Amino acid sequence: MSDELLAIADRVIGWAHDGEQVEVVVGKSRSTEIRVYEGDIESLSSAESQGLGVRVVVDGKQGFAYAGSLDPDVLHEVLDEARDNAAFGTPDEFLGLAEPDGVPVPDLDLYRPGLFDVPTDRKVALALDLERAVRAADPRISGIEAAEYADGVSEGVVVTTTGIRATGRDSACYVGAYPLATDDGDTKTGFGFSVGREPSELDVDAAASDAAQRATRLLGAVKPAGGRMTVVLDPYVTAQLIGILAGTMNGEAVLKGRSLFADRLGDEIASSVFTLVDDPTNPLAYTASHTDGEGLATRRNVLVENGVLQKFAHNAYTARRSGTVSTGSAVRGFKSTPGVGCRAVSLVPGTRSQPELLAEVGDGILVSSVAGLHSGVNPVSGDFSTGAEGLRIVDGVLGQPLREFTIASTLQRMLKDVVAVGNDVEWLPMSAAGVSLVLRDISVSGT
Repeated sequence: MSDELLAIADRVIGWAHDGEQVEVVVGKSRSTEIRVYEGDIESLSSAESQGLGVRVVVDGKQGFAYAGSLDPDVLHEVLDEARDNAAFGTPDEFLGLAEPDGVPVPDLDLYRPGLFDVPTDRKVALALDLERAVRAADPRISGIEAAEYADGVSEGVVVTTTGIRATGRDSACYVGAYPLATDDGDTKTGFGFSVGREPSELDVDAAASDAAQRATRLLGAVKPAGGRMTVVLDPYVTAQLIGILAGTMNGEAVLKGRSLFADRLGDEIASSVFTLVDDPTNPLAYTASHTDGEGLATRRNVLVENGVLQKFAHNAYTARRSGTVSTGSAVRGFKSTPGVGCRAVSLVPGTRSQPELLAEVGDGILVSSVAGLHSGVNPVSGDFSTGAEGLRIVDGVLGQPLREFTIASTLQRMLKDVVAVGNDVEWLPMSAAGVSLVLRDISVSGT
């Protein structure tokens, strides 16, 4: 299929005029989403999309157009429309396409052709198996809000007049369950996932066990007393937090004045145990990729190393404006021009498991879930406040479940207050990996 998409891109590139830069992005994707409820299919959708986007840069002005079709008679129309749009663009000296930078495209095993051969009824069966496994995991499971299966296969090419000629394809799938647990009139919710590149890589039993445990362990929760204490973030909470943190290290956000770290390159912003990496070349990452949205090779970018802010994520445009080079962090589909984004952020893990970290903490709180984290964090001021649930840590082991409390600090203070990172890395169906994270002296508001 890549040869077919390349032929389409090459054809459009062949129509470029002297003095203009032309970029052609061609993509195809297919996805399936299945949700079951009480042994029956609640919803099933399958979608396919294809199309191309054309960007033209001439005389410092940019135009873009796209079409959701690859029909030959559409190609020239899209290029002409992009040219017309460029004529009305605002001149910007930093506009221009990405150029080859010598970074080799990583050899990643991200595509499983077998995904195409898995019949729909087998995918439905995985969701049903998950629902049954969650119910059987614990007698206190009273219901399941949803059990689901989802997958996606995508393939794309980027060809430019500046010399870029990139191809890539990947597949991914996951199962997820969201159970309800009830005991003595109290009801709590949980979740569990398993991710892979094809259905044979999914672990239904592990997802079911995790979901049931998360729901049942919070039954009988009480509000904790307030105070300042040591907090351990569950891997799923850490994944959400570092996803937000990575957004503040986005070159586009920095240029727009939407990052609290805008003028802090080279500064010590976190504790020495904190190293934050964006590595879409890691095949374990659900969102791993061979190339970025402008056709440059993806690469391992160390954003924070041993507490020191090393770099921001950039595409070609934000890099030029910032006087640096692209980090291979352009993100886009064929329907849009490139933005900037981290694809696979994670913390470099430590050496201890979560039980070992809890033993070292002694007394504190394990935060197992948070509510409204995105709205509770201000990326400009760094103010942090979110509702949470979890379990008390007493003498180094998990104890009484806790509910309806708030943890509050600032991102600046929290990063400095990191005292340990666990070794329990979990890749989730999102652009960040989780790991247990120990923070000291966090404000907890409860009763």
